[in-house]
Amino acid sequence: MMPKAQMLKELVPVTARGEATRRKLLAAAEEEFGGKGFHAASVSSITTRAGVGQGTFYLYFHSKEEIFITLVREIGRKLRKQMLSAAGDAVDRIEAERYSLQGFLEFTQKHPGLYRIVQEAQFVDEAVYREYYERLAKGYSEGLSEAVRRGEIAPGDAEARAWALMGIGHFLGMHWCLWQGKMPERQIIDDVMNMVSHGLSSAA
Repeated sequence: MMPKAQMLKELVPVTARGEATRRKLLAAAEEEFGGKGFHAASVSSITTRAGVGQGTFYLYFHSKEEIFITLVREIGRKLRKQMLSAAGDAVDRIEAERYSLQGFLEFTQKHPGLYRIVQEAQFVDEAVYREYYERLAKGYSEGLSEAVRRGEIAPGDAEARAWALMGIGHFLGMHWCLWQGKMPERQIIDDVMNMVSHGLSSAA
Protein backbone atom coordinates (compact mmCIF):
# COMPACT_ATOMS: atom_id res chain seq x y z
CA MET A 1 0.00 0.00 0.00
CA MET A 2 1.31 3.45 -0.93
CA PRO A 3 2.12 5.65 2.10
CA LYS A 4 -0.49 8.39 2.57
CA ALA A 5 2.13 11.10 2.09
CA GLN A 6 2.86 9.85 -1.44
CA MET A 7 -0.77 10.06 -2.61
CA LEU A 8 -0.46 13.82 -3.17
CA LYS A 9 2.29 15.67 -4.97
CA GLU A 10 4.85 16.99 -2.48
CA LEU A 11 4.88 20.76 -2.06
CA VAL A 12 8.50 21.83 -2.43
CA PRO A 13 9.68 25.37 -1.59
CA VAL A 14 11.41 27.14 -4.47
CA THR A 15 13.19 29.83 -2.47
CA ALA A 16 15.53 29.89 0.51
CA ARG A 17 12.92 31.86 2.44
CA GLY A 18 10.33 29.22 1.64
CA GLU A 19 12.63 26.46 2.82
CA ALA A 20 13.25 28.36 6.05
CA THR A 21 9.49 28.59 6.65
CA ARG A 22 9.09 24.90 5.92
CA ARG A 23 11.80 24.04 8.46
CA LYS A 24 10.16 26.34 11.00
CA LEU A 25 6.90 24.44 10.54
CA LEU A 26 8.66 21.09 10.93
CA ALA A 27 10.39 22.26 14.12
CA ALA A 28 7.05 23.43 15.51
CA ALA A 29 5.44 20.13 14.48
CA GLU A 30 8.14 18.18 16.30
CA GLU A 31 7.38 20.05 19.52
CA GLU A 32 3.62 19.72 19.10
CA PHE A 33 3.55 16.04 18.15
CA GLY A 34 6.27 15.18 20.65
CA GLY A 35 4.49 16.97 23.47
CA LYS A 36 0.82 16.31 22.72
CA GLY A 37 0.76 13.32 20.40
CA PHE A 38 -0.62 13.20 16.87
CA HIS A 39 -4.33 13.40 17.66
CA ALA A 40 -4.16 16.25 20.19
CA ALA A 41 -1.93 18.39 17.97
CA SER A 42 -3.53 20.46 15.21
CA VAL A 43 -2.55 22.51 12.19
CA SER A 44 -3.51 25.67 14.09
CA SER A 45 -1.36 24.73 17.10
CA ILE A 46 1.59 24.04 14.79
CA THR A 47 1.25 27.35 12.93
CA THR A 48 0.80 29.27 16.17
CA ARG A 49 3.99 27.75 17.56
CA ALA A 50 5.80 28.45 14.27
CA GLY A 51 4.56 32.04 14.19
CA VAL A 52 3.01 31.80 10.72
CA GLY A 53 -0.53 32.09 9.40
CA GLN A 54 -2.62 28.95 9.02
CA GLY A 55 -2.96 29.61 5.30
CA THR A 56 0.83 29.53 5.00
CA PHE A 57 0.84 25.95 6.27
CA TYR A 58 -0.98 24.74 3.17
CA LEU A 59 1.67 26.22 0.89
CA TYR A 60 4.01 23.54 2.25
CA PHE A 61 1.85 20.62 3.43
CA HIS A 62 -1.55 19.29 2.42
CA SER A 63 -2.58 18.12 5.88
CA LYS A 64 -1.58 17.35 9.46
CA GLU A 65 -0.95 13.76 8.37
CA GLU A 66 1.49 14.86 5.69
CA ILE A 67 3.60 17.07 7.94
CA PHE A 68 3.68 14.26 10.52
CA ILE A 69 4.90 11.72 7.98
CA THR A 70 7.42 14.21 6.60
CA LEU A 71 8.64 14.80 10.14
CA VAL A 72 9.15 11.08 10.82
CA ARG A 73 11.24 10.79 7.67
CA GLU A 74 13.19 13.95 8.47
CA ILE A 75 13.95 12.72 11.99
CA GLY A 76 15.13 9.40 10.57
CA ARG A 77 17.36 11.13 8.04
CA LYS A 78 18.91 13.41 10.67
CA LEU A 79 19.44 10.51 13.07
CA ARG A 80 21.20 8.37 10.47
CA LYS A 81 23.37 11.33 9.48
CA GLN A 82 24.36 12.05 13.10
CA MET A 83 25.20 8.42 13.85
CA LEU A 84 27.27 8.14 10.67
CA SER A 85 29.07 11.37 11.44
CA ALA A 86 29.73 10.31 15.04
CA ALA A 87 31.34 7.07 13.86
CA GLY A 88 33.41 8.77 11.18
CA ASP A 89 36.67 8.98 13.16
CA ALA A 90 36.55 5.42 14.53
CA VAL A 91 39.59 3.22 13.92
CA ASP A 92 37.53 0.01 13.69
CA ARG A 93 33.97 -1.28 13.87
CA ILE A 94 33.88 -1.76 17.63
CA GLU A 95 34.90 1.84 18.18
CA ALA A 96 32.41 2.88 15.51
CA GLU A 97 29.68 1.09 17.47
CA ARG A 98 30.54 3.09 20.57
CA TYR A 99 30.61 6.42 18.74
CA SER A 100 27.38 5.76 16.85
CA LEU A 101 25.65 4.68 20.09
CA GLN A 102 26.77 7.90 21.73
CA GLY A 103 25.54 9.79 18.66
CA PHE A 104 22.14 8.13 18.95
CA LEU A 105 21.87 8.92 22.65
CA GLU A 106 22.88 12.55 22.11
CA PHE A 107 20.28 12.85 19.35
CA THR A 108 17.64 11.32 21.62
CA GLN A 109 18.41 13.79 24.38
CA LYS A 110 18.16 16.73 21.98
CA HIS A 111 14.89 15.41 20.53
CA PRO A 112 12.78 14.32 23.51
CA GLY A 113 9.71 13.82 21.32
CA LEU A 114 11.49 11.22 19.18
CA TYR A 115 10.05 8.13 20.85
CA ARG A 116 6.47 9.35 20.95
CA ILE A 117 6.53 10.59 17.37
CA VAL A 118 8.02 7.41 15.92
CA GLN A 119 5.80 5.08 17.96
CA GLU A 120 2.65 6.97 16.95
CA ALA A 121 3.68 6.65 13.31
CA GLN A 122 2.58 3.01 13.34
CA PHE A 123 -1.00 4.20 13.82
CA VAL A 124 -0.83 7.10 11.36
CA ASP A 125 1.01 5.34 8.51
CA GLU A 126 2.46 1.92 9.27
CA ALA A 127 4.53 1.86 6.08
CA VAL A 128 6.41 4.99 7.15
CA TYR A 129 6.84 3.58 10.67
CA ARG A 130 8.48 0.46 9.26
CA GLU A 131 10.51 2.51 6.78
CA TYR A 132 12.04 4.49 9.66
CA TYR A 133 13.50 1.38 11.26
CA GLU A 134 14.26 -0.53 8.06
CA ARG A 135 16.37 2.30 6.64
CA LEU A 136 18.30 2.47 9.89
CA ALA A 137 18.79 -1.31 9.88
CA LYS A 138 19.90 -1.32 6.24
CA GLY A 139 22.75 1.11 6.88
CA TYR A 140 23.70 -0.78 10.02
CA SER A 141 23.76 -4.12 8.18
CA GLU A 142 25.93 -2.74 5.39
CA GLY A 143 28.44 -1.36 7.89
CA LEU A 144 28.61 -4.65 9.78
CA SER A 145 29.05 -6.66 6.59
CA GLU A 146 31.90 -4.41 5.51
CA ALA A 147 33.52 -4.80 8.94
CA VAL A 148 33.42 -8.59 8.52
CA ARG A 149 35.10 -8.27 5.11
CA ARG A 150 37.83 -6.15 6.71
CA GLY A 151 38.32 -8.74 9.44
CA GLU A 152 37.33 -6.33 12.23
CA ILE A 153 34.52 -8.49 13.62
CA ALA A 154 33.67 -12.20 13.46
CA PRO A 155 31.36 -13.46 10.70
CA GLY A 156 27.65 -13.48 11.51
CA ASP A 157 24.21 -12.52 10.24
CA ALA A 158 24.50 -8.76 9.64
CA GLU A 159 20.75 -8.18 9.59
CA ALA A 160 20.15 -9.94 12.92
CA ARG A 161 23.07 -8.11 14.48
CA ALA A 162 21.82 -4.77 13.18
CA TRP A 163 18.38 -5.19 14.73
CA ALA A 164 19.88 -6.41 18.02
CA LEU A 165 22.22 -3.40 18.25
CA MET A 166 19.37 -1.06 17.39
CA GLY A 167 17.38 -2.59 20.24
CA ILE A 168 20.21 -1.92 22.68
CA GLY A 169 20.37 1.73 21.67
CA HIS A 170 16.60 2.10 21.68
CA PHE A 171 16.14 0.98 25.28
CA LEU A 172 19.23 2.73 26.61
CA GLY A 173 17.87 5.94 25.14
CA MET A 174 14.42 5.29 26.59
CA HIS A 175 15.70 4.52 30.08
CA TRP A 176 18.29 7.28 30.44
CA CYS A 177 17.70 10.05 27.90
CA LEU A 178 13.90 9.99 27.82
CA TRP A 179 12.90 8.92 31.33
CA GLN A 180 15.84 10.34 33.28
CA GLY A 181 16.63 13.26 30.99
CA LYS A 182 20.38 12.65 30.91
CA MET A 183 23.11 10.82 29.05
CA PRO A 184 24.21 7.47 30.53
CA GLU A 185 27.43 7.68 32.50
CA ARG A 186 30.67 6.61 30.84
CA GLN A 187 30.80 3.40 32.90
CA ILE A 188 27.40 2.38 31.56
CA ILE A 189 28.57 2.85 27.97
CA ASP A 190 31.74 0.91 28.84
CA ASP A 191 29.69 -1.99 30.21
CA VAL A 192 27.39 -2.02 27.19
CA MET A 193 30.33 -1.96 24.77
CA ASN A 194 32.03 -4.74 26.69
CA MET A 195 28.92 -6.84 26.19
CA VAL A 196 28.76 -5.93 22.50
CA SER A 197 32.45 -6.73 22.04
CA HIS A 198 32.62 -9.98 24.05
CA GLY A 199 29.08 -11.23 24.53
CA LEU A 200 27.70 -12.55 27.80
CA SER A 201 29.77 -15.71 28.06
CA SER A 202 32.08 -15.89 31.08
CA ALA A 203 34.69 -17.42 28.75
CA ALA A 204 34.70 -14.39 26.43
